[in-house]
Amino acid sequence: MGRLDDKVALITGIGGGMGRAAALRFAREGAKVVGCDLFPEGAEETVALVRQAGGEITNFAPVQLSDAADSARWVDAAAGVYGGVDILYNNASTPKFGAVDELPVEDWDFVIDNELNLVFYACRAVWPHLKSRGGGVIVNVGSIAGTRGVEFMPQNAHGTAKAGVINLTQQLAVEGGPHGIRSVCVSPGFTVTPSTAWLVDSGPQPLQDNLARMPLGRPGQPDDIVNAALFLASDEASWITGINLVVDGGSTVLG
Repeated sequence: MGRLDDKVALITGIGGGMGRAAALRFAREGAKVVGCDLFPEGAEETVALVRQAGGEITNFAPVQLSDAADSARWVDAAAGVYGGVDILYNNASTPKFGAVDELPVEDWDFVIDNELNLVFYACRAVWPHLKSRGGGVIVNVGSIAGTRGVEFMPQNAHGTAKAGVINLTQQLAVEGGPHGIRSVCVSPGFTVTPSTAWLVDSGPQPLQDNLARMPLGRPGQPDDIVNAALFLASDEASWITGINLVVDGGSTVLG
């Protein structure tokens, strides 16, 4: 018996990293996965891996989640594949970094679109599907940057967007409760993905110092984040909503 048997799980950004790990794990736990990504090639690689492992998955790509209409089209089409939705896993995001006096306004707008707005658009589109189902779960991905300042890299746009995701999660928990809809957030610390792996050995010295003093002695891996999301998405967490679960190897306890 899988922990997500017969659940329909919509997962964004399945082309690699945490999204690929989520698609693989959720399918292994019995979910019928409907994924999307902006880049078809990576998404199709994930589809092949899931099916090779015996999982069930359907893919839509390309999908521009930062466009409200395109996001809604995907959600509606995804819901139609299996006749409903039980889980929305908002994994996709694309950050840009820069100091407050150096970050171009265009980059700020890009980050808000691609780390906050895209989450709202998907949540808004899936809401009627979850209500008609009699409930469900929204799993959002925040960041420890959404709850504090970060010394090793200027993250004003990224941190602001992720703070918005965390607060949106809390508000959706309040609005969703009467409909049986749970809303939860997982906030990773530094996690090794294809886009961040180079920072482990070649990142700025403040990051190296941060990694060196991490209580659990290593950066996160995609499965570390997905394991937390899986629990929150499962019926084991049926009395948990509005939570922001920090998964960071203990780094934030050091201040």
